[in-house]
Parts: sequence; C-alpha cells; structure tokens
Amino acid sequence: MRILGIDLGSREVKIVFFENGRIVRKNKISTMRFYRDYCIKDNGLIIDKEKLDIGEFDVGISTGYGRNNINIKDFTPINEVKAHIYGALFQTGLNDFILLDLGGQDVKVVRVEKGVMTDIELNDKCAASCGRYLENMANILEVDLDYMTKFYKEPVHLNSTCAVFSESELIGKIAEGVPIENLCAGVNYSLYKRLSPMLTRFKANRIVLSGGASLNSALIEYLKKDYNEVITLEDAQFNGAIGCCYYGERMGLK
Repeated sequence: MRILGIDLGSREVKIVFFENGRIVRKNKISTMRFYRDYCIKDNGLIIDKEKLDIGEFDVGISTGYGRNNINIKDFTPINEVKAHIYGALFQTGLNDFILLDLGGQDVKVVRVEKGVMTDIELNDKCAASCGRYLENMANILEVDLDYMTKFYKEPVHLNSTCAVFSESELIGKIAEGVPIENLCAGVNYSLYKRLSPMLTRFKANRIVLSGGASLNSALIEYLKKDYNEVITLEDAQFNGAIGCCYYGERMGLK
C-alpha cells in the first residue's frame, strides 16, 4: 500500500511517501509556495499531483498547523500531536519516552507510555519558546541559525521572557561588546530556560526531540543535564508527515 503523509507546517509543508512499511520519498516546500503553486481551490483544496510530481497513492493523511483551516480533498486529517507521537514511535522503535517537538510557532511536550500519550503540555501562545524566536535572534546577530545553535558555554544572561523585549535586550548586549559566542549561547540558554517549566512536569530518563529542537546542539547539551538519554530523530523535521503515514498503516486506512 502506498501512503502519502503531509504535514502542513507554519513555515514549510513536509511530504512523505510510505510504501510497504518504509519511507520511499520525502520532500519539503515553503508553505507559501505549496498553497500558491501546487493547490487548486475548489470547495477546499485539491493538490495538483502533476505539478507536485507525487504520482498516485492509496491513502492520503494530513496534519499540522493548517490542518483545521485547510480542507485537502481526499485526505484524512489527524491531530498534530497524534501524528508526532506516531512518527516518534516509528523512528525510534521505543514505547516509553518524553517527546519534545519544537515547531516554528509552537511547542509540544508529550509523555508517551507503552506507546500511548498519557500527558501533554502545549505552548502556542508565545513566540519566545519556538523556532521563529531562534530565527529572529540569529537575524539580529547576523549569523546563520546553524552557527548560532552550536554555542552553549558561558551564555550571556537575557532576563526578558518576551520575544520582542528579548530582541531589544540582545541589541543592548551587542552594544556592550559581548563576544558573539556568548551572545549565541545566551539565546540558546534563554530558549532552554523557557522550555524548562514545561519539562519539569515530565520526570523521565529519556527525551526524544523532533522539529527544530533536534537541530539545536546547544539545547541538547543543556537537556543532557536533566535526562539520562537525549535522542534526536534522524528525520526530525519530517516527523509529523512520517507519523501520518505510520498511523495510516497501523490503522489499516483505505
């Protein structure tokens, strides 16, 4: 059976093909391009399969930021949290873990026990603990995001809990002549501090990272102080789309 999973993210749309229980293809497109260039509006959206070059599939499942606002015809929508849990189950082979998904505009912390969600904490109200915050701060520092997220030692202290005020505070630290390495570490540590209150409820030995979190090596170093095992998913940014496919396979959707 050929299954197509689509994660309608706030910044990018992730697409994954499953065939006979394995990933055979994956791709990502900016959200703007996806809706503008590859969708036809007709009482909802119809994906232009020819333009997108996705071929035929037996089952289509969608999730993500746009799932509730966008009706993609012939696709079964599933909850975003469920999609990410199923993606982590498939990618790790584990049944017990804490899942931290750091998206472009939201954060999810989920406790999974025996393959089932038993607790959850969401933050979709504040930009200061998501991927967009890191992107904005990297732009202020005029460095690549990948470069910024490498630094974790001797972070400069950023007091503000607000993304907008943090930007002003960072500019002040730049004017004081603080070295770039300490500024980068300060941004990464400030993200960790904002995530910590969400994570303290979830006492466990193992945490699994998906989304942008797994690309932040500084955050991983900070989390190692709190967890015995920190696991980054191989296809972290595709986890939601992978979860769609695995859910379809497990549920036997047709």
